[in-house]
Formats: sequence, C-alpha cells, structure tokens
Amino acid sequence: MIANPASLLRYHRSVASFTGIRRASFLTFKYRFHQSSFAMGANSKSEDEWRAILSPEQFRILRQKGTEAPDTGNYNHHDAPGVYACTGCGTPLYKSSTKFNSGCGWPAFFDAIPGAVSRHQDRSMFMTRIEITCTACGGHLGHVFKGEGFDTPTDERHCVNSVSLNFKEE
Repeated sequence: MIANPASLLRYHRSVASFTGIRRASFLTFKYRFHQSSFAMGANSKSEDEWRAILSPEQFRILRQKGTEAPDTGNYNHHDAPGVYACTGCGTPLYKSSTKFNSGCGWPAFFDAIPGAVSRHQDRSMFMTRIEITCTACGGHLGHVFKGEGFDTPTDERHCVNSVSLNFKEE
C-alpha cells in the first residue's frame, strides 16, 4: 500500500531537520573549537604567551572559559565609580554606572561599553547560554542572561567573573 504523500513529506522534513541540526551543531562545534584555539583581535597571543602574562586562575577563566566560585570575587560588592577593564588586554568593558546588585554571587552589569563585549552561543553544561568575551582579546568574561525581571534599562544581566576584570577608578 502506498503511504500518504503528506506524511512522507513530513517524515522527510523531520529527518532533514534532524540531520540539519546535527550538521549545524557539528559546524558550531567546529567553529567554536577553532575560535577558542586562537586568541582573537589585535592582542593575539599564543597560549604560552597568555600563560606567562596571566596568573593560573586568570588563565583558567579567561583562556579556558572557567568560572570563579560565587561570592569570592573582588568586585561582587564593589561600588566605586570608574571603569572595569579586561584583565587580559586592558580594554575598557563596563562602566560602574551599569553595575547592579543581582544577588547572583558575581559582578552584574546591565550593559557593556559599545563594541567592547562580544556574544557567542555556548552549549556547554547541557544548556544553551550566551557567553560574553572581550572583543579585543577573546578572553572569557562570563555569560549574559535576559528577561530575569531586574529593573534595568536592558533587562539583561551580564554575569562576569571578577578575575576577568581590573578596576580603574575615575
């Protein structure tokens, strides 16, 4: 007996979608692997050069996409006026006027200095999140979360590792 053409078409599309998703996931992995294997931007350095410049903890977080333990960072409860810059390359990333207390255990900002922070899809830890990195050197900063209901102009929370930041007072 010949199957219903509409059901065959649905089956074909679902298989094509599934294989397309698998291919897209592989391509995303391949791109992310290539992207994380090399430093980006004007401050390109080899991994050995980064190891020589950064402390072991800074290297783990900035270059290997680690996370510091909650409530352990220097800047979680820091309220002085100034600018937070990338520990790796010194690029200004966040103004203190965009910092807020989210209660999450890491410094939180509702917006970055325009062009300073890049966003990338992160599918690690069995979930999809948006990773944030320094645009200049590619250093891992943390993740950005949207729609959590914080009373901020952007309704975003940039959850940033203190180790990724250096504060420059105004």
